[in-house]
Amino acid sequence: MLHLPALPGAPGAPASLAQIEETLLHEVGILVDAGFDACVLENFGDAPFFGDTVPPITIASMSRLAASIRRQQPALRLGINVLRNDARAALAIAVACEASFIRVNVHVGVTATDQGILEGRAAQTMRLRAELQSDVQVWADVHVKHGRSMTHERIEQEALDCVHRGGADVLIVSGSGTGEETSIEELQRLQALQLSVPIYVGSGVTRENVQRYLAIADGVIVGTDLKEGGATRAPLSADRARQLMSRARSALKT
Repeated sequence: MLHLPALPGAPGAPASLAQIEETLLHEVGILVDAGFDACVLENFGDAPFFGDTVPPITIASMSRLAASIRRQQPALRLGINVLRNDARAALAIAVACEASFIRVNVHVGVTATDQGILEGRAAQTMRLRAELQSDVQVWADVHVKHGRSMTHERIEQEALDCVHRGGADVLIVSGSGTGEETSIEELQRLQALQLSVPIYVGSGVTRENVQRYLAIADGVIVGTDLKEGGATRAPLSADRARQLMSRARSALKT
C-alpha cells in the first residue's frame, strides 16, 4: 500500500503536492528495491471520506501522482483505490495513467460504514470499463473493513455475487479495520468455493504471519507492517520491507 497523506482540498493537508510526490517516489523506490510485485495508490489521509464521489481536485492530484510513479517505475504494476468508494474515478485515473487494476471497497450489495450507506455500483463500473475498452482489473473487497454488509450475511454470498454477477477479477478479504488480522477461516471458506479468481489478504499481514497467509491465499496486500514501528501513518521502513519480502519468497518456494 502507498498510503498518501491528506491531498489538496482535504482537511489538514500537511504538504504541497510536490512534497507529497517527492516522498511518494522515494517510498515506491524502497518497495521496488525490496522486490514487491505491485503497489496500490490510496488517498488514505483524506479522512473524513466522501462516500462515493470525490471532488475533482482529488482525481487530479491522484492522477498526477500515479503518472509520476508510472514514469519512474514503468515495470511496476500499479493499482488505484479512491476512498471511500469512487470506483469510476479510480478507473478513470487507472486508464489515463496506464495502471493495472483498481480496488473497489463495495462492488456489489449495500454496506453500512462511517460514511453512511454505500451501494455497490458494479453495473456502472463494468460498463465504463467496457466503454473505455480497458483491461484494467477490478479487485473487489468482500465484507470490506470498516463496514458491515447489509446484503450478504455470509462472506461466501458476497464473493459469489462479486464474481458471477459483478465480474470482479480478484477478491480481497480483510480484517475488521486497517492493520487488523484477516480470518484464516474465511480465506479457507472462499478458496473452497473454487471461484477461479485470485483471493488476496487485504489487512493484518506482518513479517510474522505472511508465510501462514501465503499457504492459503494467492497473494497479500500489506501496509502497516512496513512502516517504522508498525504504525500506519509512519514513514516506510526499508528494513521491514526487505524482511517481509524475504519471508514471503521463502513461503512461495516451499
